[in-house]
Amino acid sequence: MELVILVPCSFFLLAVIKFLYDYLWLPLRIQHILNSQGIKGPPYRLIHGNSKEVVKMKKEALSKPMGLTHDIFPKLQPHHYSWTNKYGKNYLFWIGVRAQLVISEPELVKEVLRNSEKAYPKKKISIYVRKLTGNGLVSIEGEKWVRQRKLANYVFHGESLKNMTPAVIASVETMLEKWKGQDGKEIEVFQEFRLLTSEVISRTAFGSSYMEGENIFYLMKKLSIIAGRNFFKTSIPFINKLWKPADLLESEKLAKEIQDCVMKIVKKREDRVVNGEADSFGNDFLGLLVHAYHDSDNKKKLSLEDLVDECKTFYLAGQETVNSLLGWTVLLLAIHGDWQERARSEVIQIFGNQNPHLEGIAKLKTMTMIINETLRLYNPVVSVVREVGREVQLGKLVLPASIDLMVPIMALHHDPHLWEDDVYLFKPERFSEGVARATKYNSAAYFPFGLGPRSCVGMTFATTETKIALSMILQRYTITLSPAYVHSPMIIINVQPQHGIQITLESLHNDA
Repeated sequence: MELVILVPCSFFLLAVIKFLYDYLWLPLRIQHILNSQGIKGPPYRLIHGNSKEVVKMKKEALSKPMGLTHDIFPKLQPHHYSWTNKYGKNYLFWIGVRAQLVISEPELVKEVLRNSEKAYPKKKISIYVRKLTGNGLVSIEGEKWVRQRKLANYVFHGESLKNMTPAVIASVETMLEKWKGQDGKEIEVFQEFRLLTSEVISRTAFGSSYMEGENIFYLMKKLSIIAGRNFFKTSIPFINKLWKPADLLESEKLAKEIQDCVMKIVKKREDRVVNGEADSFGNDFLGLLVHAYHDSDNKKKLSLEDLVDECKTFYLAGQETVNSLLGWTVLLLAIHGDWQERARSEVIQIFGNQNPHLEGIAKLKTMTMIINETLRLYNPVVSVVREVGREVQLGKLVLPASIDLMVPIMALHHDPHLWEDDVYLFKPERFSEGVARATKYNSAAYFPFGLGPRSCVGMTFATTETKIALSMILQRYTITLSPAYVHSPMIIINVQPQHGIQITLESLHNDA
């Protein structure tokens, strides 16, 4: 009888000891180690860390109306804004039990993201983000990353990029055809660009159409919203195994539906080869993935899970990033008519009334400056996170293993010490001599697509697509901001306008 009672008591005691170790002793130890080196921050709170404070601050900031200003850092990341001012550029805070060391000094940022000593691997993604992107290129490490990065590099650079241009132009032409007869009428362009960028990534990377991938985009948008609202929620692993929250159950259901949709597109590609309609799986991104899935060499072979995860990653990244960039660029051009005219003059000078081509795209200096400044003010991704893989020295700091390093891109892009006192103004001329000379500091003051070996593989494709779309719009229309527009940027994976972007168009040609 005593033994029957003793066994569960022992398990309970061990569980209590482990809980106290993980949720109290370890965080307090890490906090002490960093405090003793001059790193301060809001104090750790049992189980939740500072998550509740972050959620409250973000909710309050989002509820307050704001004027038409580009000073959006305090609204989008009020916790970083407040704590940077209080504790300095490098400070410590907690998402649940996990330590987050925020670093905003360019030299330290450069060291972390270049990761030359392999000490700062990608952080393991949350369960909700895993449902969204799986173990795609964004999150994997090691040989697997090297192999899949090569595939992506092949698709989004050089001759492959050139071959994509007609599909991008055709997609923009379809959008512009819908705009005919809309002179003086209000258009909500963020949604228009959502459809456009979905069509482009469907055509170029997957050889299909928006209609074929429509359900995937719809499901991924729903999954993005769930992932976003759970980012700062704290969970205790053993409780989640006993009881799954409603959001987790819903995300699992959505992830399964996305996988089924992707597999239908894959099977269609496979069937064309089996039926003799095609002699290969194709040279687009999907074709290369399907070829790797069927590869007889196990070292090169992709698993079914890998194939689906890569598709999800590129559907999401290929659509969301360009959608955000196009939307905010058009907003800024609508506000700043002088820069809109300068960009239009350049486009007409290079292309006349003909469709854009890659040789001319490379000469769009003014538009490049405008895009760079848009990415500085409204960068799609506001922060990147790395993990400290082992005890390591970073600058003068000695960091313990198993903490996270958060690089707040928006904080760096909106830092007056790096960009002078006019940091909140739209001034594309900052980039007149290129990115490297935009500030007196090094390149780690500006990195909208990341930095080092893990920088965004689709960067050139994203900016090329944006330049093509903007060129074709500016050839046909003058853009003005609608009085209905309400300025309220928010974060759902990327920086998005809470209420859309409403503009009016004035045709430059009677037949447009």
